[in-house]
Amino acid sequence: MNTTSPMHFSFLMMPEYTLSAFSNAIGILRMANRLSMRKLYSWTIHSLDGNPVTSSAGLKLAIDGSLDDAKFTNILMICGGYSIKKYCTKELIEGLRRISKRKIPLGGICTGTYALASAGLMDGYRCTIHWENIASFREEYPGLDISSGLFVIDRDRYTCSGGISSIDLFLHLVATIHGHQLVQQISEQFTCDRVRTENDTQRAPLKYLIGSSKPKLVDAVTLMESNLEEPLTLNEVSDYVGVSRRQLERLFKNNLNITPSRYYLELRLSRARLLLIQTSVPVIDVAISCGFSSAPHFSKCYSDLFGRSPSSERRTLKTRTTTAEDFNIEIEGSYFGNTA
Repeated sequence: MNTTSPMHFSFLMMPEYTLSAFSNAIGILRMANRLSMRKLYSWTIHSLDGNPVTSSAGLKLAIDGSLDDAKFTNILMICGGYSIKKYCTKELIEGLRRISKRKIPLGGICTGTYALASAGLMDGYRCTIHWENIASFREEYPGLDISSGLFVIDRDRYTCSGGISSIDLFLHLVATIHGHQLVQQISEQFTCDRVRTENDTQRAPLKYLIGSSKPKLVDAVTLMESNLEEPLTLNEVSDYVGVSRRQLERLFKNNLNITPSRYYLELRLSRARLLLIQTSVPVIDVAISCGFSSAPHFSKCYSDLFGRSPSSERRTLKTRTTTAEDFNIEIEGSYFGNTA
């Protein structure tokens, strides 16, 4: 494929799809074309049978064709929304599997990930879905590696949690091919103060991530979140929640696959990262406000989790340019590994 040809996205609209998540994705592609004054991207809109489908907002878009009409595409994105499970029919599953056999990369927006999973096309991949669906998704597909991140890119699978996270995903895809400078210009047009990364998580109530059947665990996490500057000991957390320390450790291990001490540490480091990104507060003050008594200890813990020191975090964010290797995408030849 000529690398000057527009990269083509096909969007499969599921009934009751979330209109805002879809329009955000299209908006990024449109703005890339406008600012570059070239047709870098093209797109078509599909439904399973080629007939219009209604969004959760009650609106209908003109449809370009059926799923099987998405013959010359570089990537197929499935746009989900409410009640996704009832629309994952045998016909849809068979259609998605036909697309997959053609080695076309696949993605899911909002609950579109569920459709891919129902067709067995997320096996062995890391993925994400909207936070309201995470607990039930994990229960139904316990073998999947499901993240609570805003978006996940794993080889030829591209999933995001919906809402404005489709902006973040598509900005990263644009950066992969056309560079950080264009993404910066797009971000300014969308009044985005920064491009969020895969390290950013959905801000979701814990009860939606693990279900509502573990109130003691929810209480423990809520307590930790309220005491970041002066961290409690695990014995104190256990006493406040009303369980033994061993029970607390078992709750975290069985439901979050992490120790409570590690979870608490990552909460504090995640808060520190937000302060480093969004403010000009000195690093030592960030460390203290997140419960670290010394800068060296803070720096070591931060580097272990995020792969760079706190002081380099701000420099990295200002100069970061996403490369094709980050997403396992080959620029020369075919986009996203598509050889069709």
